[in-house]
Amino acid sequence: MAPLAVLTAGPAVGPAAGPAVPADDMTNLAVLTSSWDTTLRFYLNGTKVELDQIDPEVTLLEYLRGVGLTGTKLGCAEGGCGACTVVVSQFNPTTQKLYHASVNACLAPLVSVDGKHVITVEGIGRSTKPHPVQERIAKMHGSQCGFCTPGIVMSLYALIRNNPTPTEHDVEEAFDGNLCRCTGYRPILDAAQTFSVTSGAELKSGAQTNGVCCKEGGNPGDAGCCKQQKEVPAGCCKEGKEGAGGCCKEQKEAPPCGKTDGGCCMQNGGDGKRPNGCCMDKQNGDDSVLKKFATPGFIEYRPDTELIFPPGLRKHNFKALALGNKKKRWLRPTTLEQLLQIKAALPSAKVIGGSSETQIEVKFKAMNYSISVYVGDIPDLRGFSFEDNYLSVGGNITLTDLEHVCREAIEKYGTAKAQPFKAILKQLAYFAGRQIRNVGTPAGNLATASPISDLNPVFLATNSVIIAKNLNGEIELPMAEFFKGYRTTALPADAIIAEIRVPVAKETREYIRAYKQAKRKDDDIAIVNAALRVSLDVDSKIESVNLAYGGMAPTTVQAKKTMEYLAGKVWGEPEVLEGAMNALEQDFQLSYSVPGGMATYRKSLALGFFYRFWHETATELKGTATEHDDLVPEIEREISSGSRDHDTAQEYKQKILGHSKEHVSAMKQVTGEAIYTDDIPRAANELVGCLVLSTKAHAKILSVDSSPAMEIPGVVAYVDHNDVASPEANWWGAPSCDEVFFAVDEIFSAGQPIGIILATSAKAAEAGSRAVKVEYEELPAIFTIEEAIEKESYFDHYRYIRRGLPINEAMEKADRVFEGVSRMGGQEHFYLETQACYVIPKLEDGEMEVWSSTQNPTELQSYVAQVTGVQANKIVAKVKRLGGGFGGKETRSVQLAGICAVAAKKLRRPIRCMLNRDEDIATSGARHPFLGTWKIGVNNDGKIVAMDVDIFANAGWTQDLSAAVVDRALSHVDNCYNIPNVDVRGRVCKTNTVSNTAFRGFGGPQGMFICESFMEEIADHMNIPVDELRTINYYHEGDETHYNQKLVDYHVPLMIDQLKAESDFDARRKEVDAFNAAHKWKKRGLSLIPTKFGISFTALFLNQAGALVHIYHDGSVLIAHGGTEMGQGLHTKMMMVAAEALNVPMENVFISETATNTVANTSSTAASASSDLNGYAIFNACAQLNERLEPYRQKFGKDASMKKLAEAAYFDRVNLSANGFYKTPDIGYTWGPNEGMMFFYFTQGVAISEVEIDTLTGDWTSRRTDLKMDIGRSINPAIDYGQIEGAFVQGQGLFTTEEMLWARNNGNIFTKGPGNYKIPGFRDIPQVFNVGFLKGVEWKNLHTIQRSKGVGEPPLFMGSAVFFAIRDALKAARKEHGCQEVLRLVSPATPERIRLSCADDIIKRAEVKPKEGEKGWFIQI
Repeated sequence: MAPLAVLTAGPAVGPAAGPAVPADDMTNLAVLTSSWDTTLRFYLNGTKVELDQIDPEVTLLEYLRGVGLTGTKLGCAEGGCGACTVVVSQFNPTTQKLYHASVNACLAPLVSVDGKHVITVEGIGRSTKPHPVQERIAKMHGSQCGFCTPGIVMSLYALIRNNPTPTEHDVEEAFDGNLCRCTGYRPILDAAQTFSVTSGAELKSGAQTNGVCCKEGGNPGDAGCCKQQKEVPAGCCKEGKEGAGGCCKEQKEAPPCGKTDGGCCMQNGGDGKRPNGCCMDKQNGDDSVLKKFATPGFIEYRPDTELIFPPGLRKHNFKALALGNKKKRWLRPTTLEQLLQIKAALPSAKVIGGSSETQIEVKFKAMNYSISVYVGDIPDLRGFSFEDNYLSVGGNITLTDLEHVCREAIEKYGTAKAQPFKAILKQLAYFAGRQIRNVGTPAGNLATASPISDLNPVFLATNSVIIAKNLNGEIELPMAEFFKGYRTTALPADAIIAEIRVPVAKETREYIRAYKQAKRKDDDIAIVNAALRVSLDVDSKIESVNLAYGGMAPTTVQAKKTMEYLAGKVWGEPEVLEGAMNALEQDFQLSYSVPGGMATYRKSLALGFFYRFWHETATELKGTATEHDDLVPEIEREISSGSRDHDTAQEYKQKILGHSKEHVSAMKQVTGEAIYTDDIPRAANELVGCLVLSTKAHAKILSVDSSPAMEIPGVVAYVDHNDVASPEANWWGAPSCDEVFFAVDEIFSAGQPIGIILATSAKAAEAGSRAVKVEYEELPAIFTIEEAIEKESYFDHYRYIRRGLPINEAMEKADRVFEGVSRMGGQEHFYLETQACYVIPKLEDGEMEVWSSTQNPTELQSYVAQVTGVQANKIVAKVKRLGGGFGGKETRSVQLAGICAVAAKKLRRPIRCMLNRDEDIATSGARHPFLGTWKIGVNNDGKIVAMDVDIFANAGWTQDLSAAVVDRALSHVDNCYNIPNVDVRGRVCKTNTVSNTAFRGFGGPQGMFICESFMEEIADHMNIPVDELRTINYYHEGDETHYNQKLVDYHVPLMIDQLKAESDFDARRKEVDAFNAAHKWKKRGLSLIPTKFGISFTALFLNQAGALVHIYHDGSVLIAHGGTEMGQGLHTKMMMVAAEALNVPMENVFISETATNTVANTSSTAASASSDLNGYAIFNACAQLNERLEPYRQKFGKDASMKKLAEAAYFDRVNLSANGFYKTPDIGYTWGPNEGMMFFYFTQGVAISEVEIDTLTGDWTSRRTDLKMDIGRSINPAIDYGQIEGAFVQGQGLFTTEEMLWARNNGNIFTKGPGNYKIPGFRDIPQVFNVGFLKGVEWKNLHTIQRSKGVGEPPLFMGSAVFFAIRDALKAARKEHGCQEVLRLVSPATPERIRLSCADDIIKRAEVKPKEGEKGWFIQI
């Protein structure tokens, strides 16, 4: 997160650093605050709360969860994911209006809510009576795992509370501080847009309306305006009319109905009334704005029914507060004078506005501020005024209010003079998320002196003046003199930033612009930012110039050499531009090893921003373009939209199966009622655990001293390897048992568990963990695949697949042979719920109940039994639901559960542990980075005849599932291409990094990426379109793969033809080429990527499942099966299968949990096979029950209720419970001989993506994606669409924004949270996102439940269509600048890699070369 809300940079004291402040200062402060109030007063969901005592270290989130409001979630603890979003309502002292602020509860100090109304997700609705926001997100399939959902609900709630008629843009912008890992965002946006308004009569395709559009009905999201329909919808006024196609209201000429009076042809009779659903109906009689309320079946949103602002708070007297204990005190002054007195008495007091940086310092850097001063409730610091020559804003005005003030300033001062405020607005548009902007302040930006602050360059470039105050008066601090060094300023210790004066620009001939480039557009810290200003005389000579940059030095800096050079020069002359660019190179001579890395990219941005500024202003000055027209505009997104084919299941719908049913937990998830592992109510004697993790990549452990931890209040015990049942029991891992729960003598990776501290609270446990002293002797470490290959550091696993001629012989027969290397990085799972478990010892017979966020309860059960020294029958592993998994909780959940079980056995008390985000990333593994070296033989006609590939995966320090991951990569390296002669080999590299593990796709995406990379490069070498090369080499029905499996029900070629036609691919290819020919600095790319993904576990024994089905007297049905619900809708589908099979309503079927004492010996929920396996097991159990109930159906009739059948059967002593079982038939592949059937079937798909890149900065946007999947006969189309869209966006992240980096100086992973690791956000998805299923075909050889196909993993690789579209755009960019070299693009295609690949003159002059022996700041493993 960008630093925001700390007003002064007072000294921080670590936990062991001694007294925070001098005793005399503390005495002075005590005297000053002796009469201050000590009671915190606020309202919570409408109820008054008064707290006489608070734990001063508790955040608002910790308080809420502590009082049982667990709907608000902890996702990252740094304000970057939005899972903790709540609404805080107050009268805004800046605007003097009531404002409902969405805020990050994980950052907000509890003291900040005094005098305010806190509203949580539980406070606005419940599952039986949801708020319209909650209902629409649930019913429109906007919740999958549900962990992020409460935060998303509250962000949308805040929007419509403040503005009941938001625009479409307002809606999309409302979520810039929220992340979701499951849905792909499209259904959430569709639900949210039902609250937006639009001008005129045109509505976005797919948007549901009520009383607006002439087309009503259908499922939410599937019916748009009749203008958007290819066929005339039922009930439309154009239906049946010759030439129909659009609504009559849109016709310029008289419509067929003859109505020319502006009325609607649906208006019949003489009463002048229009029927329900007429397109003429408007909300509130406003003809200029159409309110997009929902179709019948949705609750209408009525602002007048909202939770009121408590009358008691309207009269709240904000008193000075002094709260806390001996360890920490909070002071909350309410006047500027009180604050200045505090600073005079105690200059080192930590002054806090929004706490967005301070809380991160406390949480992750163990900073200890003994005296903190909250200044958010001082009106004098939140004002503003428009002066003749400057805008004055209070130092503690929130950034949200600053946006409004800047808009007012633009109106007041006019376009030219308001340029500084336009620059501020532009920077704020992508500054953090709304939750941060609601509390963050400009003074926080200034005082924390972050070198990448987005606002500070604007203040510096505009010659703003900081007005500081202390008891002695005002101090003027010019911005040019304010920053003294890294995180240090000229602000006196006893002063605060009271005011910032931003000068207006000259009326004429002054130009001010601001720029920023980050890894992700929304809610991301800058890589480089800038504010550039030039003032000219009448002859265009430069009177003054100020070029301010962030991200180029330890502070915000001016390009002084360039400013000196430009003084007095004529702006707009080519030679002056060249001189300035040369001077900029001298200003920013970054070293290759510069902290933060990206030296060449950062330098290119500095040059590029100036180049853009120069030409924009020179063009404006001269009236004619001085460069290509497309240089100046930056990439801006349109409002996103999308479509789904909702008729896809019409051919095979049954009573229940084939229908789009909402996720069975959706309504509980949107209301905060859904229980996750850490939401389980606290036990009176439970302890909380915090892991002690290694900080070295490879080292001997010399000693571990836990005694300092034991001195911390609340710490109860330290547990390590000495407490495991036996030394042998400390080992775990599947299939190779090569990992330890607790390190013993040697460390092999940073983040490896050494022990665990148990305490009475999470904070005490964290403090205890930090206090444990570990002494190391460091050893040489291996990080990258290349290092492992060089040192031959491999695990003992080697597999190959060979078919056809010996590969050397096949190569000799090829007309041409090409060689290359393909590389792709790993990917963090970033499930919103981190690893969590709750272990309850039973105190007799060694029994233990383990609640865990796991995909693999049976393996967890087995290892818990092992570490506690009992049989598996004494351990019950239970799972209610997971807040996301994606493979990351298949094996890695075992580690935490095993450690907590050891502690629970030792202490005989319940143990709870949920990892912090940084701990989770450090210890839980990720997707494997891959390297492929390839040699491909091709004939002159484009037919590939030979493939020779070596595949290497970075496994980390243990094998985990790496061998199977590499095996799947070997089986998918052909993707969709028939290559007769193949020799592919796979190795597993052993390195000193976190042990990598399963991740959605499980090696398949890596193998297919290598394949598509060489397809692209070969096409470039042969100078033919890559789509032509693909077409020549596609598999067809009946062909055999390189592992000798015949392809049946193979529809990839058919889908390619269909999708090309539906998306106008050929025409768009020409449009992209024409665009690229006409544009120099913006380039577009288009890519078509197919996929076939094999469905089955590659380990044969895992392809089995069990189920238990009970029918009760009342006709209700209880199901238990071996799969876990992690958002993918498995329980929903399984309930549908049972309801259909037993002929009962779905609401009569229930799944409580997954548990090892109901269904034993389960396989992990993985491999996209869980619906197949568990579905057939349930069907098998239901078939047994149906056989037993058949005599009663004959007796009472086929439509007899289950209640009647069950009662009769029970009294006849018929067993109404059945145990079902299923194992996948026919499969069984043998490595080496290359025999047997590897996969039961293939899920197939095709994606077409179009992108646009800014070659000056590396910025890009996904313009459109069309995607079609063959998933057989869908059990639940809505669930499957959600899986496809979510997987695609996750895949897009894998191949673009998600870059994992390690710090070279200590071997620790650097990208440990949302601040540095960027998953796609709401505004990263394709601007147009169209998804459909293959239909109209038979699946003759598909023998699965409902003839459906696994869908969780296969769509992920299609996200690479965005990557290869970027590559296509880069080819055009390189061609523009005369570069003919074939591009080798490494994944992910970050903005840095995009920019460095453009081959223009600016990137060449910005190149930073390493000196001998010099290495980059980061390691990419």
